Amino acid sequence: MMGSRRSNAGRIVVVDPAMGTSLSHVLALSGYEVDTFTSLHEAIAHLSRESVDLVVSDVDAPGTSGFEIIARLRDARAHVPVVFVSAAPRIEGSIRASELGAFRHLAKPIDSKQMSLVVRDAVRWGRLARATTQGPASEERDLLEASFRSTLATIRMAYQPLVSTETRRVFGYEALMRSLEPELPTPIDVLEAAERLGRLHALGRRLRGIVAQQASDARPVDHTFFVNLHPSDLADPMLYAASAPLSTFARSVVLEITERASLEGIGDVERRIASLRRMGYRIAVDDLGAGYSGLSFFARISPDVVKIDKSLVRGSDVDPVKQRVVSSICTLARDLDVLIVAEGVETERELGCIRDLGADLVQGHLIARPAPYPTR
Repeated sequence: MMGSRRSNAGRIVVVDPAMGTSLSHVLALSGYEVDTFTSLHEAIAHLSRESVDLVVSDVDAPGTSGFEIIARLRDARAHVPVVFVSAAPRIEGSIRASELGAFRHLAKPIDSKQMSLVVRDAVRWGRLARATTQGPASEERDLLEASFRSTLATIRMAYQPLVSTETRRVFGYEALMRSLEPELPTPIDVLEAAERLGRLHALGRRLRGIVAQQASDARPVDHTFFVNLHPSDLADPMLYAASAPLSTFARSVVLEITERASLEGIGDVERRIASLRRMGYRIAVDDLGAGYSGLSFFARISPDVVKIDKSLVRGSDVDPVKQRVVSSICTLARDLDVLIVAEGVETERELGCIRDLGADLVQGHLIARPAPYPTR
């Protein structure tokens, strides 16, 4: 076992005999405390004594199947996320990891930037899950509630255009949350606070109300608004109310549901989606290719729009594997008469590649950065 420096960023256990040292070094440079083991038995013994924020494990670590670590963790502490890595992941392995509740399943060699992002998100998720289960202390909750109220009062939206790959004419704008509250400076911070406080519906209503006001000011609306939904928003009765501000503009709105998020716990998803369509809304699968659910999520939602995740778009001009994946998504979407959006386009070469592969629309910093709603 090898240890590294302590940090408030998070405590991680790495189980990987092949590349544990190099992986631990990358994570330590990001500010994490890392304990590295070469066998699952050693790691499991350590986890029985110590509290950690995340486990990163090779599926083929010596001693037993790497998947066993989830079962052991679930017996002891329900909210420790696990990221699996393997040299040659098979589809059945990814399915098994998903069924067990793993956070992600990554293929080696692992890009250090990708690993840093996955680890950051996994640590945040684990801490949020524990906080949601245990609940914040009274004083902490009062402070968090005050910051959240301030956020609701001052929050604004930035808008990023989606343009045609052929003409570069604006098709619509995605509304992106921006916080002015110093204690909750990022969208992730705001969402975590809303989840901890049980205020997700309040946040969703506020954001949709801001978009509705922008749409009202822009009348007549001659483009489409793309509005993100947290999965819990599907359980909010006000989303379906004719009196809700955004309902007036439903035919000019695409509601985005991310593939990164789980729909578990939301009953009658198909019925709820059908109700939104009857109101005039179109439905998008956001971040396709970033999560586990993939085509099953696609099939369940039956989207009108598919947004290909930026992780598949960036560098696609020089990556044959990404090109094949994007091409397959575009072919499927075209066969189903689904509009295709490529997110995160940053270079002209990426734009040319994505256009040739069949995307209808693009958004990203090459086109424009998020900005205040454009005035006429």
